[in-house]
Amino acid sequence: MINIAASSYALAAIGYLALGLSVLSGWRGTAQRGTLGTACLVTAGWAAMLAWDASYDVLWDTASAALEVLRGGAWSLFLVALLGHWRHEVDGMPVMAGRFLVPRPSLLLAGCLYLLLLAGLGAAQWNAALLPRLSLPILVGYVGMAVYGMLLVEQAYRNKTIEERWAIKFACLGIGGMFAYDFYMYSNALLFRKLSADLWTARGFVVALTVPLVAMSITRRKSWTTSFAVSRRVVFHSAALFGSAIYLLAMGSVGYYLRYVGGSWGMVMQTGFLFGTISLLGVILFSGTARSWLRVSISKHFYRYNYDYREEWMRFTRTLSGGGPNLGERAIQALAVLVESPGGTLWQRDAAGRFTAHAAWHAPDNLVAEPANSPFSRFLESTQWVIDVDEYVEHPDKYEGLALPDWLLDAPRRWLVVPLMLQEKLFGFVVLQRARSPLKLNWEIIDLLEIAGSQAASYLAQEDAANALMVARQFESFNRMSTFVVHDLKNLVAQLSLMNANAEKHKDNPEFQRDMMETLNHSVQKMKLLLQKLSRSENADKPLPLAVDQVVRQALALKSAFEPHPQLLVEQAGLLVLADRERLERVLGHLIQNAIEATPRDGNVLVRVGAAQGRGDAVEVEITDTGEGMTEEFIRERLFKPFDSTKSAGMGIGVFESREYITELGGALEVTSQPAQGTTFRVVLPLHRTVAAATIA
Repeated sequence: MINIAASSYALAAIGYLALGLSVLSGWRGTAQRGTLGTACLVTAGWAAMLAWDASYDVLWDTASAALEVLRGGAWSLFLVALLGHWRHEVDGMPVMAGRFLVPRPSLLLAGCLYLLLLAGLGAAQWNAALLPRLSLPILVGYVGMAVYGMLLVEQAYRNKTIEERWAIKFACLGIGGMFAYDFYMYSNALLFRKLSADLWTARGFVVALTVPLVAMSITRRKSWTTSFAVSRRVVFHSAALFGSAIYLLAMGSVGYYLRYVGGSWGMVMQTGFLFGTISLLGVILFSGTARSWLRVSISKHFYRYNYDYREEWMRFTRTLSGGGPNLGERAIQALAVLVESPGGTLWQRDAAGRFTAHAAWHAPDNLVAEPANSPFSRFLESTQWVIDVDEYVEHPDKYEGLALPDWLLDAPRRWLVVPLMLQEKLFGFVVLQRARSPLKLNWEIIDLLEIAGSQAASYLAQEDAANALMVARQFESFNRMSTFVVHDLKNLVAQLSLMNANAEKHKDNPEFQRDMMETLNHSVQKMKLLLQKLSRSENADKPLPLAVDQVVRQALALKSAFEPHPQLLVEQAGLLVLADRERLERVLGHLIQNAIEATPRDGNVLVRVGAAQGRGDAVEVEITDTGEGMTEEFIRERLFKPFDSTKSAGMGIGVFESREYITELGGALEVTSQPAQGTTFRVVLPLHRTVAAATIA
């Protein structure tokens, strides 16, 4: 009996400890937060003390008696706080004392009497040695305390409005039940001058049963709302663990029975049975349908809302933002998890304006296309409704104006159609398969699917925009390369046109013939290089160590037919740079060509090659002309601006391309010019130093 008593009071202690902590963690009403939390914790301490005494075969001691008094006082204090400010009326009007209403004198008198009762009980208990018998004054005091508690419960309930009674009635039933049981137990002890061991043992269970009643009142009253909550994940795992424990306990009992009645085969039967039951438990725990059923049941029976929105939205966002090659599959998965669906298919608008199957997650491929102007598509766009296909089949009148296509009605396991809306336009839709466990759709689930569909549509649209931007950049790169190729072709055409114009006059000149053949050979080589660039050959643009003076000589050879003829000054030959020969020659050739075109026939163009002054690790190519020159404003605002040219047939990209490539090589293009005095372009490139092979001395 004592062990049962210990278990009884331990259960009450655990229940009121949990309730007290939850109240103190988030109680909104400051007046009742402290009193109710204190009453719960004092009750938990009182029950724990009695459980401890019962485990040592002690029915009553001074400490438990003191906690008995404190427990009754704590609940009485809570009931007084629950009564609120009492009104004392004079001639039908309430009397005010400052900012507070004056309490009734009877209530003040009752409080004073209770304090005297507590003091008397404490003094009597301190001087008594009553194991297990109680003296008459103490029993009378405990009975009076129980009666006082029941009176407070009655007053608290009777003086509330109908709405307030609905909120507090379960708390009044629980607290009143505790005081009523105390009244019965102590009255019985007063009659027989001895506590009943059975009543004392059952008292812990009675007190434990009042915990859910008080907790239910807390959930009913807004001012009692607590922020202390257990997440669905914890409840899910706890329920799974608790259910597994009960299952194993039951199966273990059956196994023990088989061993007991099985005779010589008992051990074999027990082992086989336990292995089978554990295997069955593993199958159930790893079953998606079983987990889905448990999750839906917990949300339905333990929570006001079906979802923990913070957790669901974080999971939804993580799924959409997670890595993976196919965002469409992740979007289907994110929507399907919300309703325990095992899979689905995504239809998305294509370039032709039709909705085609864009992705599938745990669902068969579907090649059916739905026109964007079909009644089904127009209904989704106009209403933005989530369509329950089963409901449509049973009650088509609920979806007035909707005509589901045959491919959707004939689809296996089809269940929900979730529209993906983007800026009030239908971006696509997802067809989800039937949930693993029965799920009743309500406004909460439908609203969540609608907003989740819009969020998924924004992610999919962002991916489409990123893909379109990538394609546009590829076209931009190709167009830019094509522009440079056209610019090179323009220069080649200009050289060949000039050679053709002078051919009639100098065709018999052997020197002209040699220059013409050399120009033709260089033009053919440049055209081959251009074709190589367009074909994206692996050898194109491969940087190699080049002698700068040789590249400059080759660029000047192509300008031999122009006037004035450029002069070359090589201060130091053999200086190497790491670059692509064709591109570097094109850059230097363009700068030389500009100098020639800007200089009159009687002017001078000088090209100097040598080490950069003041820079021992750089090579300098200086192109100086005595032409028209440029203003500082023109150099700053127009010289390096692409597609801006002062020439009638120019494209305005030569100088821009020159600076871009020189910068790419780690060099710099410097310009100094004065109107009517000429211009100097200075190309500075980093020097490439070859590493000599090691020699043995």
